[in-house]
Amino acid sequence: MSNEKDLYSFTCTLNNGEEKKISDYKGKVLLIVNTASKCGFTPQYSELEELYQNLNKSGLEILAFPCNQFGSQEPGSNEEIKEFCSLNFQTSFPLFSKIDVKGSKADPLFNFLTTSKPGILGLEAIKWNFTKFLISKEGEVVGRFAPNTKPKEIANQIENLLNS
Repeated sequence: MSNEKDLYSFTCTLNNGEEKKISDYKGKVLLIVNTASKCGFTPQYSELEELYQNLNKSGLEILAFPCNQFGSQEPGSNEEIKEFCSLNFQTSFPLFSKIDVKGSKADPLFNFLTTSKPGILGLEAIKWNFTKFLISKEGEVVGRFAPNTKPKEIANQIENLLNS
């Protein structure tokens, strides 16, 4: 891998302000998603929660990173975002602080993800909310899915990684 860092070298800030090392998730399959509360894809929170409920005990973790860079569809504070997710989708997977996922102020984790797994035509930049990155138990970025790919459409790939 050309990156000097690996996935587990990153630390991110949870929605409540607590620092969380990605290395705490070593040995788990991860689905990392940039999210937004006022997006046409926001109902995917329901499918993400369903996946989490069904597969968390088998080793899946879903990490949600709210972002306001696409159509200003995540304008709220961290507290408002958490309340929205809890009230509307009863989410129980880890929710991180609002970040940028592209551009000069992009979170280093998302720079790593996008260079590890470029999108269509080799473009690295994230194009919209609910872009999903699938990570193996070994910390390898094995999949990148467009916003319109529903979480249930990648359930089989997740299960295959969990069983490998």
